[in-house]
Amino acid sequence: MIEAVQAGDVARVASLLAADPALAGARAPNGDSAVLLAAYHGRREIAEMLVDAGAPLDIFEAAAVGRAGRVAELLRQRPELAGAYSHDGWTALHLAAFFGHVAAAEALLAAGADICAVSNNSSRNQPLNAAAAGDHLDVVNLLIVAGADVNARDGSGFTPLHAAAQNGNTAIVRALLNAGADPQAQQGAGRTPLALALEAGKQGAADLLRSSR
Repeated sequence: MIEAVQAGDVARVASLLAADPALAGARAPNGDSAVLLAAYHGRREIAEMLVDAGAPLDIFEAAAVGRAGRVAELLRQRPELAGAYSHDGWTALHLAAFFGHVAAAEALLAAGADICAVSNNSSRNQPLNAAAAGDHLDVVNLLIVAGADVNARDGSGFTPLHAAAQNGNTAIVRALLNAGADPQAQQGAGRTPLALALEAGKQGAADLLRSSR
């Protein structure tokens, strides 16, 4: 099952689930569930298949696939999960932010999730960094309104604005600038958001950043 999920083999996953629905809860040797691996590999259809087949969802899996009802249920049972870290160093809010699940993020914030939590891995980022990197304007706006640090730096010195500029997402660039993001911030190698936008060929983002100087 794990190999089929990583390969994005929808037909194989369907066949395996038909033969043994319990495989929906399969885990890789490192502890990642099939559901989480599907999310990490961008296999949204497979993730939904696994959930629909009855895969058990912990707080991280539920956040990653946007099952806000399950997130809320788990938080009612164990409120401390709002601040828990996955084995690979993410909070549930990081995962909801990166994968663009507004309702799950709202449930986590309502339960007291730390909006400025730093991931416990090499990324060393905050949820707003994750939302910007994942290209999700709705979550970016939610986190800004909730008080996220718009100039938070990750382990490479990237701010959310660096990520948005590199992605060429002008709506997120604009939202961050309007919230006070520093257009002159330099990441570890000394590059500004404008430099990253130009390197990536994102002219719209570059024009917006130029006009903000």
